[in-house]
Amino acid sequence: MIPSPAPSADPYDRKVPSAPAWDDAPCPALVLDSHGTVVARNRAARTLLDPSGDGAPRNGVPPAWLAEAHRCHVDGTPGVPAGPPTGPIGDRFYEARPTPAAAGGAVWWLVDDTGRRRAEAELHRAQERADTLTALFSTLLSSLNVPRCAEVAARMAAEHLADAAVLITPPVGRRYAVTHARRGGPVVQETYQVDPHGVPGLAEALRGFPPVPARWIDPRALPDWVVPAGFAGPVGSVIVTPLPGHGVPAGALILLRSGTEQAFTPDEEMFARLFAARAGTALSAARLYSEQTAITATLMRELLPPTLTSVDGVEYAGRYRTALDHERVGGDFYDVHPGADASQETFVVLGDVAGKGLDAAVLTGKIRNTLHALLPLASDHQRVLGLLNGALLTSPHTRFATMVLASVRRRGDEVRLRLTSAGHMPPLVVRTDGSVEEVDTHGTLVGALPTVTVRTAETVLAPGETCLLYTDGITEARGGPLGDEMFGEDRLRQALTECAGMPGEAIVERVQMLAAQWLGDGGHDDMAAVAIGAPRTAPQARAGARAGAHAGGQGGGHGGEDGRPERDGGHSGSDG
Repeated sequence: MIPSPAPSADPYDRKVPSAPAWDDAPCPALVLDSHGTVVARNRAARTLLDPSGDGAPRNGVPPAWLAEAHRCHVDGTPGVPAGPPTGPIGDRFYEARPTPAAAGGAVWWLVDDTGRRRAEAELHRAQERADTLTALFSTLLSSLNVPRCAEVAARMAAEHLADAAVLITPPVGRRYAVTHARRGGPVVQETYQVDPHGVPGLAEALRGFPPVPARWIDPRALPDWVVPAGFAGPVGSVIVTPLPGHGVPAGALILLRSGTEQAFTPDEEMFARLFAARAGTALSAARLYSEQTAITATLMRELLPPTLTSVDGVEYAGRYRTALDHERVGGDFYDVHPGADASQETFVVLGDVAGKGLDAAVLTGKIRNTLHALLPLASDHQRVLGLLNGALLTSPHTRFATMVLASVRRRGDEVRLRLTSAGHMPPLVVRTDGSVEEVDTHGTLVGALPTVTVRTAETVLAPGETCLLYTDGITEARGGPLGDEMFGEDRLRQALTECAGMPGEAIVERVQMLAAQWLGDGGHDDMAAVAIGAPRTAPQARAGARAGAHAGGQGGGHGGEDGRPERDGGHSGSDG
């Protein structure tokens, strides 16, 4: 048995006779009588309570929270909150557990609960931080707009990390996009021409270097542009951290805390880096998306069919529908290339590349560029098709194309056309009396055989008449009552009969509408149509330069067979 210590002069240091080893117990213990007075305590309790200065042991009164728990225990009333009573003693936190003692008293064993409580508090803070990061990432990823991402990141940083936040994205030229956010205030986005070296660690952060510790940054050295308008009091603590991106820095984040608040702790600095890493990832993704969208839009402008109106007194209209409604380009294409002046022919092409979607669209772009380069030879359809065929045969792809070429010029009230089909459906001419004529032209595919054999035909359009070029996506549109019947050439001819005297814009619109109605919700190929029409009224002369119908600019010096002006009057407005 462990020997009992010598008697103490303190009357409250009496040992419990029934427990000779009680004084040596490792846990502090207090014996309270039925009135709540401390009548005994062990060695651990004396060590705990004597230096505290709370008056518990010397006057026989326990800590207030323990006295209340003892009263409830003696009276038999439940404590609030339920469970073992807890409370502070000095800078520690204890949980008290009672055991019965003589005369209605109780022995209260004090278990140090400080470590568990601190662990729970730290776990709670970690959970809050994880929730903050999750909310940040979820909100940021909901937008692929760079300014919007910067706004959200700065606002959340000001709400959860500091009193104010400043987000700087990489410069465009010498100007930086700066986003200011203040807790409880609006987010302000501006563009400045600033010197990042004026903020300690900012220039390095913008280049992706690790952040400098907050204690190294003097808040008094911050330039005025860093502090948001309405910031309360002087800046007391600053964090400057990079926003890491996908291979390149996405910017930098500056966190500001006023002098009346506690300085940033090392844990807060680490959390700020985690926050910045998430924000940088989202900003980098948004910037990459914006760049790719801009590149796609630039390339798409070269792949989309041009808008057509009229050139040199001849009306042109076009309509295009891709096989997939969510795509903007496909395997059908058309172009209108005006001559160098009104005396020369306008070169028109409509084609259909085997396949659909983006792969087919890439080949249509190559064909259109090749045809544009061959514009000086446009008057010779056979030669143009032969050169194009050779170019396609030497390319790595295995696709072929069909197309119709048309050389158009106005002579008086009439419009004269030379038409050449290379494996394509022959054009249809809608006369003023409602009859529909098929132009007698035919030929072989382009890009499939060593040589191209074609037959060119000529036709003349009187005022109010139209020549329609179209792709097989219209005639082969499968639908109808049972969903398995093709629209066909007969229905197309019947529809064109009803279009007699209509302008070309109305004709292509009606043809596309009828084909779409025939399809219903079924799948289909790309559908393109171009109408070349002779206006009912003679064109009036206009001064000024003519605008090309082709999106890439005016055509070269392709002209008529005799090379002489053959039309009376000026040219009409530009198209495209």
